[in-house]
Amino acid sequence: MFIKIKPYILIVFSLLINFGCTNPFAPAYDENYDDDRPGISDLTTIEGVFQNFQFSYSFKDTLIYGQLIAPDFIFTYRDYDQGFDVSWARDEDLRTTDGLFKNSERLDLIWNNIVLSTEDSLTANIIRSFNLNITFNPTDVVRVDGRVNLSLRKDAETKKWQITRWLDESNF
Repeated sequence: MFIKIKPYILIVFSLLINFGCTNPFAPAYDENYDDDRPGISDLTTIEGVFQNFQFSYSFKDTLIYGQLIAPDFIFTYRDYDQGFDVSWARDEDLRTTDGLFKNSERLDLIWNNIVLSTEDSLTANIIRSFNLNITFNPTDVVRVDGRVNLSLRKDAETKKWQITRWLDESNF
């Protein structure tokens, strides 16, 4: 007694066995991940830093964002309710930004005019206005219009710029 099996069933069955549960749209974890990989834009230019910053917010990508922040980074903002400045270092900034990325549905960051720019071969200070829309859900959208005052440093070896100080000059 032989069972007649249609040829297309054999093909489908062999494909299932060969590929199992492999999802071609979910690549395997890269064990050889190199944290020094370039971002979306060229970090050897200040404009590349701003483009990567915008990309990291748009796609909520903490890996790209983390490449922008120097190890000795300090973030400072004015707490108008308390009446004093609040600062934190790189680790807390990465945690805070990760929380923003995870708790928002959408982030739309637009960089506007550069108000002030001073730059030499290894350091820069940029004051730039921005618009940020944070969508937590369709009925909860926060709009921020403000300015950042960024200090950047260029690594002499890699030639990449990183943000060392972020003074938030927004009034909200």
